[in-house]
Amino acid sequence: MSEASTRHDPFAALRFPEFRNLITGAFLTTMAILVQEVALAYELYKLTRDPLTLGFIGLAEAIPFIGLALFGGHVADRYDKRRVMQYMLLVIIAGSTVLTVVSHEGVREQLPQWAMLLVIYAMFMVVGFARGFYSPASASLKAFLVPREHYANSATWSSTFWQAGAIVGPVAAGFLYAGLGLTGALLVAIALFAANFLLLFTIRRRPPADVAEEGESLWQSLGEGLRYVWNSKIILYSISLDMFSVLFGGVVAILPIFAEDILKVGPEGLGLLRAAPAVGAMLTVLLLAWYPPTRHAWRNMLLAVLGFGLGTLVFALSDDLWLSLGALFFVGAADSVSVVIRGTVLQTVPPDHLRGRVLSVNSIFVASSNELGAFESGVAARLMGVVPSVIFGSGVTLLTVAYVWRRSKELFKLQLR
Repeated sequence: MSEASTRHDPFAALRFPEFRNLITGAFLTTMAILVQEVALAYELYKLTRDPLTLGFIGLAEAIPFIGLALFGGHVADRYDKRRVMQYMLLVIIAGSTVLTVVSHEGVREQLPQWAMLLVIYAMFMVVGFARGFYSPASASLKAFLVPREHYANSATWSSTFWQAGAIVGPVAAGFLYAGLGLTGALLVAIALFAANFLLLFTIRRRPPADVAEEGESLWQSLGEGLRYVWNSKIILYSISLDMFSVLFGGVVAILPIFAEDILKVGPEGLGLLRAAPAVGAMLTVLLLAWYPPTRHAWRNMLLAVLGFGLGTLVFALSDDLWLSLGALFFVGAADSVSVVIRGTVLQTVPPDHLRGRVLSVNSIFVASSNELGAFESGVAARLMGVVPSVIFGSGVTLLTVAYVWRRSKELFKLQLR
């Protein structure tokens, strides 16, 4: 096969079995997390009718994740990444088992509501703790499973499998909740985590790429990763753009309110709403395997986040299920373009010995946008009302794009390969 044909092979990264197994595990874990979150969020909103109840789920997971992600990147650079992932999956399975027990109807009847909520939030903190180590180890391992010339393609397929889990997870959550109840849905999630744990045994151990300098402290090691991100404009601007747009413009956390009170479509409709962005994202990333967005990377990144904000605005103004699904589909499609570009940047730019720490900084930004964004959504919905809070968030996203565009014009010449 010639170099040119290899470079344009849309399935290049999938030809490496260990990479396939890693992203299959990511699909299973993503699906499991979303089954867990969607089913529990719907149940808690039915019990409390309070948007803050949903926001606190994101906050509980974000606090330990953000607090430990930098240290998780340090661990990913110094130890066996596969083993770190397996240990953390065991922690997640343990926390998920407690969630399943406390969510069982018989146990819930014996507990006051405040005690049940306290245990649920505590277990989401346990999951957040584990993800603080799991995420940088998983993200940095990908770069060791495919040759460098296939990094852009691997970012595309990694995003595709993640989005597939994000599609199947919410839909499965809605139908599992309706058919098996909350406990049944949570047991399925535990089985999916366990399947990923076993799948990781098929990936060979990779020795750490980083060898600590003599006398280098933990804080010096962590600071090295932070300094690298701060001094790399393409990394800093790309992860900042994503953080502020999703932090204020994301609507995922409050979708149970739209499903129950605005669109009135029940748990099955909630599953469709949660899946719609992922359907748009997966179809788009499949297209990007043939037409990579990296030739005019920064222009495409800004246009994608602009589309994210506009789609969110349409969703906020819609009271029709099909229009809402279409708007969320477009939001996911736009977001996937920025995800692929950012993933390519994060694999291509950092050196091997710093990649885990750089990716841990990215994990903090992602957690700030997703989990803290869930808390922000709950607070804003409580203070401003559900629809006005989403309109406000989309406006912040559009202003963020305008600001970053003015500050980053030199990046328009960037070509990622």
